[in-house]
Amino acid sequence: MGTMEILLILVVALVIFGPGRIVEIGRTLGKIARAMKKASFDLTAAVTKELEGEQKEQTPQQGEKK
Repeated sequence: MGTMEILLILVVALVIFGPGRIVEIGRTLGKIARAMKKASFDLTAAVTKELEGEQKEQTPQQGEKK
């Protein structure tokens, strides 16, 4: 998306929603983006933890013989 397309979208949003609602919509979108980023981070951390646990189970401990 270029600058002109973004500007056009902002002007249309301003006409449709008005200046007061634009701030509220922006805040709401920011909260949603933050929540999605946190959920993504939490999911990545959980998957990484599981994979590390599986790798530890698969590698033989020192001193053990197969």
